[in-house]
Amino acid sequence: MKTIGLNKETVINGEALIISTKVTIRNISQADIARIVQLQREIYPEVASGQFYAPFFIEKHLRVFPEGQFCVEMDGQIVGSATNLIVTLEPEHREHTWHDIVGYGNTTSYDRNGDSLYADDIITHPSYRRQGIGTALMKARKELCIKTGLRRIIGGGRLYNYCFYANLISPHEYAKRVVGNELGDPVLTFQLRNEFKYIKILPNYIRDIRSLNFASLIEWTRPT
Repeated sequence: MKTIGLNKETVINGEALIISTKVTIRNISQADIARIVQLQREIYPEVASGQFYAPFFIEKHLRVFPEGQFCVEMDGQIVGSATNLIVTLEPEHREHTWHDIVGYGNTTSYDRNGDSLYADDIITHPSYRRQGIGTALMKARKELCIKTGLRRIIGGGRLYNYCFYANLISPHEYAKRVVGNELGDPVLTFQLRNEFKYIKILPNYIRDIRSLNFASLIEWTRPT
């Protein structure tokens, strides 16, 4: 458990002010699962149908890798979370789907002897965004990667706004334009700002109408 300070910019009576607040980052417990799943469904209803945000996914993560599951508490409630697994990808940038990582039924791709931290889900409550919560969760991932001696963090991020450009450009061209700051994407832009590198497109990553099932494979390499 760790308590950190975050700053939020707000305007009161026409004057811009910075308000500091304290949040707690800790490991997820069984008691937190129902609230986190509810939050996931509220934030991403387009992928929340069916089993994608079912409690057993977090339960599986907790069973195999409890120290890799984080949540953020603020004002007495959970306002963000991040789930992770240790995996091995061979070759190191191979194509895969979300289900290939989180598994089917009671299985996962978790490998305690793996070399990579897989960044699965990350969410922030809409009312608490732009306060550094997502970045704090990314930092917790990096600290975990270093602490456990893993060489990198990888993940698949939905191309959240690709649906608006699908008739004009390919998903790879879309990602390249986001990387070049010609376009903004809530997911990929956030990842890039947190020192992740875009590697390539993952087709059929997760069933999602916004990304048309496309995701970007991202990577952060542990400093030597």
